[in-house]
Amino acid sequence: MEPAKVYFSDLHTDEISTLEKLRRLMKAAGFEQIDFQDKFVAVKLHFGEPGNMAYLRPNWAKTVADLVKSQGGKPFLTDCNTLYIGGRKNALDHMESAYVNGFTPYSTGCHIIIADGLKGNDEVAVPVEGGEYVKEAKIGRAVMDADVFISLTHFKGHEEAGFGGALKNIGMGCGSRAGKMEQHNAGKPYVNHEYCVGCGMCTRICAHSALSVAERKANIDHSRCVGCGRCIAICPRNAIQIDWDETVTNLNRKI
Repeated sequence: MEPAKVYFSDLHTDEISTLEKLRRLMKAAGFEQIDFQDKFVAVKLHFGEPGNMAYLRPNWAKTVADLVKSQGGKPFLTDCNTLYIGGRKNALDHMESAYVNGFTPYSTGCHIIIADGLKGNDEVAVPVEGGEYVKEAKIGRAVMDADVFISLTHFKGHEEAGFGGALKNIGMGCGSRAGKMEQHNAGKPYVNHEYCVGCGMCTRICAHSALSVAERKANIDHSRCVGCGRCIAICPRNAIQIDWDETVTNLNRKI
């Protein structure tokens, strides 16, 4: 397999706008050699939670959509519903959040389809060839129904996995709610009571009421925990941690 070619562009806009630079980068990468004619084209991106700024702006999506349409394609913007409670947990809230953040058919030139449906259960079980820990992945149906897939990725930081980009945007982002659950729940956190001071911040961030504080120490009910890791990020004392040995054991049990 040939190594992938990576194209870079600076953000200076003395003569050329950043959007024009994106269009030129896509052409340099060979977009005009792709057969888009009458093809359904999924443009996968992250619409952002309401009030958040960590997402690509809608005009970037419009630049991609316009180039696809100029080649005869039928683009749509897509993402799957989130596992955690928030503004993207079902298709209606998800689309409303996208509209609030500026992703409308009028600003981007194409429609939004939430890939895993109204409640996050419209999925396709996709075999993972050669998968050691995961034999199949539950992927949103609209992604699998598309003829062409484009990943429009923002830079992402994660409390457990460090920095991520296109792999996370596709691998985690295209998973249905059940698919996300399977990815998360093998690595559930525990509380190191030596560091815990019982501040209760973890109880306020948990969307599934899995955390409680008793005698000034936090505890996790693993029957409720989905393994999302939000408590790990919020803990000011690094008291909530992942037992990686147990995680590997749980993954091996699934094989």
